[in-house]
Amino acid sequence: MAGKNINKKLLEYNSIIKENEEIYHKIARKFGISDCAFWILYTMCEEEGTLTQSSICDALYQPKQTVNSALKKLENDGYIELETMDDHRSKQINFTEKGSKFVDETVGKVIANEQKALLSLTLEEQEMFIGLFHKYTNLLKNNINSMEDW
Repeated sequence: MAGKNINKKLLEYNSIIKENEEIYHKIARKFGISDCAFWILYTMCEEEGTLTQSSICDALYQPKQTVNSALKKLENDGYIELETMDDHRSKQINFTEKGSKFVDETVGKVIANEQKALLSLTLEEQEMFIGLFHKYTNLLKNNINSMEDW
C-alpha cells in the first residue's frame, strides 16, 4: 500500500512541476522568445554582478551550446550586447536600451506576479515551501549520484 501511495505522490509532484514549466513556456512564447532566452533575461534581472555565458550556464543548468544560441538570438534582436572582459576570453552580458525596455514590459511583470504569489503565502509557508523543495532536491540528487550503475 505504501508503494502505491508514494507513486501517487510522485505522480502528483511531477505533474505540478510540469504544469509550472508549462506556465513559463507559455510566457516565453507569448513574448516571442525561447524558453532559454526567457530564463537568460530573467537571470540578468535577478542576479547581481557580472554575468557571462559560463555563469548563465551554471545558473540555468543548461549546456553551453543552448545558452550560446539563445544569447546570439538575443544579441541579434538587439536586447543584449556582449562586452569583452579583461581576460579576453569571457564576455560580459549587458542589456541594451531596447533590452531594458523589453524586460521591464515582460520579465519584470512575471517577477512581480511571482512575488505576489509568494507573498500570498505566510512567511512560515514561504520558508517551509522553499526549505522542503531544497531538501527534496538535495535528497534526490544524492540518491541519483549514489546509484552504482550510474
